[in-house]
Amino acid sequence: MTAFETINKGYNHVFQADQLSIGVVVPIENYAQHSVPTMKRHLENVQLVEQLGFKALWIRDVPLHVPAFGDAGQTFDPFTYLGYLAGRTNEITLGVASIALPLHHPVHVAKSAATIDQLSGGRFILGVASGDRYEEYPAMGIDYEKRGDLFRASFAYIRKAQDNFPKLAPNVYGSLNGKVDILPKPVASRIPILITGHSRQTLEWNAQNGDGWMYYPSNLAQQKDTISAWRSLFGATEKYNKPFLQPLYIDLQADDDFLPQAIHLGFRIGANHLIDYLNHLKEIGVNHVAINLRFNTRGIEKTLEHLATMVLPHFHRNRHKT
Repeated sequence: MTAFETINKGYNHVFQADQLSIGVVVPIENYAQHSVPTMKRHLENVQLVEQLGFKALWIRDVPLHVPAFGDAGQTFDPFTYLGYLAGRTNEITLGVASIALPLHHPVHVAKSAATIDQLSGGRFILGVASGDRYEEYPAMGIDYEKRGDLFRASFAYIRKAQDNFPKLAPNVYGSLNGKVDILPKPVASRIPILITGHSRQTLEWNAQNGDGWMYYPSNLAQQKDTISAWRSLFGATEKYNKPFLQPLYIDLQADDDFLPQAIHLGFRIGANHLIDYLNHLKEIGVNHVAINLRFNTRGIEKTLEHLATMVLPHFHRNRHKT
């Protein structure tokens, strides 16, 4: 595989060619019975995740609580929260997965993203999506059916905003004439942008414009085909490949030999079988797995420590010491 591009500290901390790294989705707690998490001990859990050697934290963008959807996310504004975490962590990558671009003006997204990147010393990754919670769109006066067009317009604006005194032809969000600037700028040449799902675009468009692709879990054969389709868009003449990542819900059992049982987008599983499964993901080309513990039935601290002891050493060469 062709190596991945060097973009910023956070991107290259998480993504290495032919390797798989492991991160954690916030909130880091069990809230299987409720759509709204408590966010108790959220900072302590975040800092423990970093101390134990996980590579990334992933924060979601959920502007409105839609009870029918069943998950309010971490409830905090993602950019405000990541700005806070930037000052309370040191090395772990800070990612947002993902900002629903049609629901935000791109000036605010670009400015917030670059601010977090600066505050964290280049540890930020921006995940973007077209959004999938219908109820949020009429609440903001936005046409749900136009979210694909809005996504492209916003994406173009955010990319241009990272230039000095950018110029951008008029689109639905406005125009940039080179006479005003958007500050701050990223630590490196740009903010890495990962596209979630298809975001109402073709896979070819996503491969050309994004710095990586986040897609949903599926059985190994289907996921292999999905990744093969992605990899086929980066030919031998391409200078760089682009990473593939996915989430995974787990309910980690105390018995390391506990056989996998399917749960929503993941497994109730023992550590030994989890290691085997992650190795299969690595073999088919997954570069990063974001673990979600929403349905985990054991104590969160014990689970994180169990993962760090049993699982991380198989995938992270230099694990932090506790």
